[in-house]
Amino acid sequence: MKTKNKKSVSLVLGSGGARGYAHIGVIETLLSKNYEIKSISGTSMGALIGGLYACGKLEEFKQWVLTIDPLEILKLLDLSFSKTGLIKGEKIFEKIEELIGDICIEDLDISFTAVASDIIKQKEVWIQKGKLIDAIRASIAIPTMFTPKKIGADFLVDGGILNPLPVSPTIPDDTDLTITVGLYSDSKKKYKIDISKKEEKKLLKINKKFLKFFKKNKKDTNLETEPEDMGMYSIIWHTIDTMQNTIMKYKLAGHSADIEINISKYACEFYAFNEAFKMIEIGKIEAEEALK
Repeated sequence: MKTKNKKSVSLVLGSGGARGYAHIGVIETLLSKNYEIKSISGTSMGALIGGLYACGKLEEFKQWVLTIDPLEILKLLDLSFSKTGLIKGEKIFEKIEELIGDICIEDLDISFTAVASDIIKQKEVWIQKGKLIDAIRASIAIPTMFTPKKIGADFLVDGGILNPLPVSPTIPDDTDLTITVGLYSDSKKKYKIDISKKEEKKLLKINKKFLKFFKKNKKDTNLETEPEDMGMYSIIWHTIDTMQNTIMKYKLAGHSADIEINISKYACEFYAFNEAFKMIEIGKIEAEEALK
């Protein structure tokens, strides 16, 4: 039954690496404007943020990412340098599992789908039952970055490989609106975001640690960098970005939404997970604009 005076929403949260923090700002804006989220379909960071909201732990996660120390981030990276991924990811997901617990998707109060990609069977996989943490872990396994997740007979990686903005799982929903949040807009708009001196100082500290860790420089991390100046990781992540952006356009051509919220691909780098505050604020700005 729909709550009086509230419009029910099927929310589709796309992939796009660190830009996915914008999903937090979008969700907060929807709730503040009296929308009721009844269903979520997410891929990669969209599955993570959507899953955290579905189990009631999004605010706790938000406070964690906004206050985490840069040294703790590096410890959580859990480098593996294995054949399957740079980052094993178990430490990160142990932290996320502390928030989520042992809850199953079937026990959530809202409908939830995490989209992953089976790289052996070469097909899109919708995870709509089982442990929520496993579904998120599979959907967010970015190739070359996180090691894949095996669930049953499926060898799963990032859902964005085959479906960066999964509208299809929401088609059967009995809701008033379908709202998509894509993270690949070509817009180059500039955002005016008020950042406190404390937040700015922390951001600079994190940037310094990250740049040292990946042995990069500012030139290499810019989306408009000349190809000959890119480092190995920059080329890999730019390639993933390009691929997912192209696939998303084809997918949306077949399934339109009532409201589309689009975050610029230039807002932050795919791997700039240190820019949570900025991306959350950008999510709020774009959601406000789209809902007018």
